[in-house]
Amino acid sequence: MALVQKGVAMAAKCLPKVITPRVHSAIDYAVAGSFLLAGAIFWKRNRRAAVGSILCGGTTAAVSLLTDYSGRGRKPISYSMHGQIDTGLVAMTAAIPRLANIENAPEARFFAGQAIAKTAITAMTSFENGAHGLEPDEDEDEHLGI
Repeated sequence: MALVQKGVAMAAKCLPKVITPRVHSAIDYAVAGSFLLAGAIFWKRNRRAAVGSILCGGTTAAVSLLTDYSGRGRKPISYSMHGQIDTGLVAMTAAIPRLANIENAPEARFFAGQAIAKTAITAMTSFENGAHGLEPDEDEDEHLGI
């Protein structure tokens, strides 16, 4: 699966960086929610997959909550650092099936799919030059409903 992930990353690098900080934020929360939901679904049939999914979802949510998507310096993780962390989260997601010893379980495909999707999202997002996706008078937390 690592080969597919590398192919997706290479293909996505050719695409324009069209994902804004605002959209990236929404996608991050959706990804976190999908991990947490999958963890609940996996709980009865594969606890290792459930724990891995909850770990990925919780980490993604925590990083998103601590990221300064607006570029105003209100939160401890800058948007450019978030991009670097995303790369690590993709690697963690792809490694969960091996680490949890569930490589041959059907749930392993979920982690592979999430890693591929996150690779494409990260590759199509511009993390350079700070965040420029929110209007100056708009409060990021209000927009996200937090």
